[in-house]
Amino acid sequence: MTLISLFLSLLAVLRVAHGALISRATCATGQVVVNEACCVLFPILEDIQENLFDGGQCGEAVRESLRLAFHDAIGISPLLEEMGEFGGGGADGSISIFAETETEYSANLGLDEIINEQASFIANHDLGTADFIQFAAAVGLSNCPGAPALKFFIGRTDATQAAPDHTVPLPFDTVNSILARFADAGFSAAQVVALLAAHTIATADHVDPTIPGTPLDTTPELFDTQFYVETLLRGTLFPGTSGNQGEVMSPLSGELRLQSDSLLARDARTACEWQSFVNDQIKLQTEFKAAFEKLAVLGQDPSALVDCSDAMPTPPASGSNAHFPAGITHEDVQQACALSAFPALSTEIPPLDPFKR
Repeated sequence: MTLISLFLSLLAVLRVAHGALISRATCATGQVVVNEACCVLFPILEDIQENLFDGGQCGEAVRESLRLAFHDAIGISPLLEEMGEFGGGGADGSISIFAETETEYSANLGLDEIINEQASFIANHDLGTADFIQFAAAVGLSNCPGAPALKFFIGRTDATQAAPDHTVPLPFDTVNSILARFADAGFSAAQVVALLAAHTIATADHVDPTIPGTPLDTTPELFDTQFYVETLLRGTLFPGTSGNQGEVMSPLSGELRLQSDSLLARDARTACEWQSFVNDQIKLQTEFKAAFEKLAVLGQDPSALVDCSDAMPTPPASGSNAHFPAGITHEDVQQACALSAFPALSTEIPPLDPFKR
């Protein structure tokens, strides 16, 4: 047997043994994927990028789609199921399917807008509501520089009942309450910290209604570690009005700080994990991707889902390094981790500062 014949024989064996790994399907739209079932996603991707996300921007529709995916998925409680009060839930689309019920929950204030926006896309495409919500979140996040390419699966079973109220943590909840709620859904304290990376691109519309759209860090257009830096800075002011439930003082006039973020950044159970994200973009991407993958299939049978991750866009790199905003130094850090020093960071040059103190 020649070397060429031997190689071809070995290749044939590999194809038989690992056919699922090397076989490919070409979609009608020209893309090549491992599983032909994923071809349904490409027309949807093109449609939502152009018409929901404004041509692929990391904007308000992305933030709200990500928030919707989280609020839908976290609506699950093994504890309530054990008590016979509720069964099912999770990433099943209930927040949209039973929108009249779930948008009345205080934690879901404002989500009716993105639910209504997504409704026409769901109606026009052959994808279940549960799958669409998670797909829109994953595609939307891919528009944000620095974000990880999230894994995505199709085949979720849509909800037949609304999720119960009080399954989504609120910004004025205690750390004990937040960690207990996530633990009920199967998440560790470290995974809670990782999931909160979503706040790096978040804005707040309803905590202080006098300043809607206020970001939680100075780089809301980037999926970077700046959020973890700025939540540990000493609060000195309220960017709008004071006395709002779920808000504490911020270090910058154009930035809002959630009470829950502030508490988690300083709690002994989460402070060191929180600080570990500062200026570690790789950890940010890796840990958020893993935690969100777990979140996106809550309540579903993962073995029954089809992996369509190869249909996901690749996010652009952020090119961002963690830094102190202009006028702020290490002296403004409220050190909360007792096990390691806060990383050394440079201070931004004043002309580049988007806010004024």
